[in-house]
Amino acid sequence: MKAKKYSESQIAAILKEGASGIPLPELCRKHGMSSASYYKWRSQYSGMEASHMKQMRELQAENARLKKLYAEQCLHTDILKEALGKK
Repeated sequence: MKAKKYSESQIAAILKEGASGIPLPELCRKHGMSSASYYKWRSQYSGMEASHMKQMRELQAENARLKKLYAEQCLHTDILKEALGKK
């Protein structure tokens, strides 16, 4: 998995700079990122502080883990139902 290049606090600072009126090409060049990254961050994290961003990422990771566990449990249940149905 690719490592994150920017921390939550860096993303929040970049978004604040963009909101202050710095032209987007200059902002992207200064921080070495693409405009697509800026727009993605703006849509995801608009108005959030760094602590909220970190908490949201942790919740998303937890949600993904729980979805995976649920899918595995459903698969296991289906296999058991199929095995019991054949007897």
